[in-house]
Amino acid sequence: MPEQLEPVLAEVRTLLLDPTLLRAVAAGRRKGQRPAVVRAELRPVALKGGPRLQIVTSDGARPHTRNATPGAEAEEAVDELLAEPFGNWHVETATATVQVRVTKSGEAQVHRAAADRPAAEPAEHDRAKNYLIDPGDEIFSVVGGSTAKRRQVDAFLRALAATLPDELPDRLRVVDLGCGNAYLSFAAYRYLRGRGIDVELVGVDVRADQRRRNTELAQRLGYADRVSFVAGTILDAEVDPAPDLVLALHACDTATDEALARAVRWGARWVLAAPCCHHDLAVQLRSGAAPQPYELLTRQGILRERFADVLTDALRAALLRLHGYRVEVVEFVDSQHTPRNLLLRARRTGAEPTGRQRDEYQELTAAWQVRPRLAELLGDAQEAPAG
Repeated sequence: MPEQLEPVLAEVRTLLLDPTLLRAVAAGRRKGQRPAVVRAELRPVALKGGPRLQIVTSDGARPHTRNATPGAEAEEAVDELLAEPFGNWHVETATATVQVRVTKSGEAQVHRAAADRPAAEPAEHDRAKNYLIDPGDEIFSVVGGSTAKRRQVDAFLRALAATLPDELPDRLRVVDLGCGNAYLSFAAYRYLRGRGIDVELVGVDVRADQRRRNTELAQRLGYADRVSFVAGTILDAEVDPAPDLVLALHACDTATDEALARAVRWGARWVLAAPCCHHDLAVQLRSGAAPQPYELLTRQGILRERFADVLTDALRAALLRLHGYRVEVVEFVDSQHTPRNLLLRARRTGAEPTGRQRDEYQELTAAWQVRPRLAELLGDAQEAPAG
């Protein structure tokens, strides 16, 4: 049942000023109102001058950080934020989590929960265990997503962090191909902006209704000036200028090949793709003859499908290397969260392929009599056998 807003905000104020506050986020806007601040994040920090309440706000163009001294200064800063017409509040303390959503009628929908976390450890240990994007972040309360999906996104971001260099350009253009509900799109933008980078992100999905939904969510989050969405196929969607970083999380079957091919054609500096199902080569293996003495790998359907998964991603990695990328195939999240947990992460070096790399690719495709879809998309069909 909705509650009266004023007492709920008074409860939020108490939590924000509580010594056990862990973090809080305010975002979105109430119907018909435009806050001067589109997003605010609060957390306690320990500075040389003593403890402070750090408040990072954004007007939609750039962030502003303020470190308020506990007491009157912090109370004044909190009261200023509570006076803003935010549509959502998420507050975590050591003992409780409170989520508030303001309805169109101006009432508050509130979810309260006792904290489900272990006893506090020293700050440096706590920080090491933090998610790159906290599962309680407002992007998830706005965008949605299951616990498993949030873990996948966090794991993907960790792989992204491991792929990108410490020193990044001041401006970074990102494309999320096959973005779907844009969980990864919004999380990647949030993470990269947190690293102080001017990010422009475009999400591509074939469905026009997804584009409309995701565009509305970007507006609610205050990201609309830097995050946009287009409807179209991975191969044909209009994206200009070309991106520096290409992401693709669980694009199905040959859609992953399309994402990789487009990234190569763009000359993207970094590519991260987590494949989904692998039907294309499984079908080719079923209709072809396995080389001796490996018939047992493809005779049974379940074994053929699993082998096709491995063969597909091995050939994708090989083709990326032939096109000037350094490639790693890694497990980016535990299989209990998703069986589709492999990640192709690639960095463009521009290096010419070696003769050995070409020979390995040609020998493997010839032995199994397969024609990878990615080779066709990249114009490398001549390197695959005729059948």
